[in-house]
Formats: sequence, structure tokens, C-alpha cells
Amino acid sequence: MYDVFGSIKSLLKIDSVSIDNNIFRLHYKATMFCMVAFSILVTQKQYFGDPIDCIVDKVPSGLMDTYCWIHSTFTIPAYMNAKVGEKVPHPGIANDGGDHEVKYHKYYQWVTLVLYFQAMCFYIPRYLWKMWEGGKVKMLVMSLNSPIIDEDSKEDCKGMLVNYCSTNMHNHSVYAYKFFLCELLNFVNVIGQIYFTDRFLGYEFTTYGTRVLSMSEDDPENRSDPMNEVFPKVTKCSFHKYGSSGTVETHDGLCVLPLNIFNEKIYIFLWFWFVFVAVISGLGLVYRIATFFQPFRQILLRTRCRLASQGDIEAVARKCHIGDWFLLYQLAKNMDPLIYREFITELSQKLQGKGHIN
Repeated sequence: MYDVFGSIKSLLKIDSVSIDNNIFRLHYKATMFCMVAFSILVTQKQYFGDPIDCIVDKVPSGLMDTYCWIHSTFTIPAYMNAKVGEKVPHPGIANDGGDHEVKYHKYYQWVTLVLYFQAMCFYIPRYLWKMWEGGKVKMLVMSLNSPIIDEDSKEDCKGMLVNYCSTNMHNHSVYAYKFFLCELLNFVNVIGQIYFTDRFLGYEFTTYGTRVLSMSEDDPENRSDPMNEVFPKVTKCSFHKYGSSGTVETHDGLCVLPLNIFNEKIYIFLWFWFVFVAVISGLGLVYRIATFFQPFRQILLRTRCRLASQGDIEAVARKCHIGDWFLLYQLAKNMDPLIYREFITELSQKLQGKGHIN
């Protein structure tokens, strides 16, 4: 198992300088890691065997497997709840005679590629923000994230940072708005992924989780398992060929889909995970809207810099537009708390004209 996931463990690597937040990392780290891991896992034959095995008379098994893998298989929803072993051999498998709706399962061979594509979609906002951010926070922090630093170097770096922030006050709005746009893209993406997955699974995904939960409360003898409906383990496949007399013969085969044992677990996890990430991202947008109000920004800056005096924080917060506050908040997450306190104090004096920074 380590051989399978060893190549993607770097996705969880913690960055030395933080340029986003925990909600952002839910998208491009946690979600992306899960989806890439699932994409890799469903390709491992040592755990699941062949992705499809079909049995049919008078047709070579290898040919039937390839044909049904390419052209999809089907079940009959009307027989999904029929008594197995009496009316049907497997749920949804019967000789319908053309009287019942046939449901084709066309997603099966594309699960790996779709999961990987979705993982890439979750990384796009991170890619955009990293490109737009351009290493600004890392350059400004310099070596001030370490509690052990030469005093002369600390004063030089801190002085340059104070001068930069005071000189470029009110020039960081575009910087902040780009990050806010990426946060919005994260929310739009996760909502879009829910509906994309629903379309991919034949419009079964949006209600999949709730149906599984409601099924768990039903009588085990009479309940209908939605996992079998969306991810059947045995399906039918029809193969047509010419007979010895030149007439067209139809051969119906049964196909075992072993990967659906895992696919059903993947997508029930993704249903709950997408809902969780969407809710958290929505709350994150509410929080972001609140940061447009100066009193709330001052409270947040205070929580990030508890060591500084209330007066210094208020003096800085009053001078800051939202872009300036956002940059100071980013710096607070990366600088040593004691050095950040000194920085806020000196920046406050600089903005009020009470001090001089060499």
C-alpha cells in the first residue's frame, strides 16, 4: 500500500511560509490528495483483480470482457428489489423482454480519469493564487519567522518591513482581492464538482448520501440498497454476431464488476466530503464578507497579535484599508510573535509620526 501512495505523499507537505488559510488547504491539499489517491487505487489489479469479468456461451471470454468494457453494461431498475435466488439471479438482472426500462452504466471505465481530472480542478485556485502572490509574503518575512536571529539582522529586516508597509499603505487592495477571488473560485468549484459528479453517475449523486442514510434505518429484510442501484456488482451485456447461417445472433452475458465494491465507498465518502467542504467554504465566504468591516478587522488583528498594546493595534487598524490589513494578517501568520509585536509597535509609531526608522 505504501508503494501505491508513496508517490503522492508530497501533496500533504506543509509549506514553510503560509500564503492562504486552512479552508483553502481543504481544497488543494486534503481534497486533492483524496481524489488522486482514489484515482490511483482503483487501477491496482492486485487489490481488485480484473476490472470486468463476463461469462457468455459461444463467445471468447477475453473478447466479451473487452466489448462490454467499451460499450458499457446495463441493469433493469424494475428488478432491483426482486427476491434474489427466486425471481432474479442478481439485483437488476432479468430477461426483460423489452417491457422494462434498461439502465446503462457508462461511467465505469472512466472513474480513474474523472477522479484525476476533478483533483486538478481543486488545484486550479491554488495555482492562480500562487502565481498572483508571487512570493510577496516570503520576501517580506525574510528571516523574521525565526525566534533565534541576530539582533542586527532583526533590526535591519524589521526596519525594512516597517518602511515598506508605511510607504505602500493603501496599495495592496488588488493583492487582497485576488485572494478573495480564489476563495470564491474554491466555493464555485466544489459546488460545480457536486453537479458534475451527479451528471457523471447518471444523476444519482446528489441524493446518494441521503438515500444511503435513510436505507440504514430501514428493515434489513425489505430495504432497497441505493449502492446496488448506482454501483451494481453484476450487470448484463449483449453481444451480437453472425451465426452459421448468416443470421444475427444475440448473446447475453453476465458481467462482474469488482471495482464497484470500492467505487460505492469512494462516492459515499465524496458525497459527505463535498458537502462538508462546501459548507465550510460557504462559511468562509461569510467570514470574508465580515472582514470588509473595519471593527471586525481590528478584532482579528488583535487576536493575531495579543502581545502588542491595544493602542498600537487600533492605530494601525485605523490607517489600513482591507488590502493593507490582509497583508498584515498574512505576516502575522508567518512571523515570530515577539518580533511581530515589535513590528506592530514600530509601524504604529511610524504611521503616527512618533518614531523614526533607520
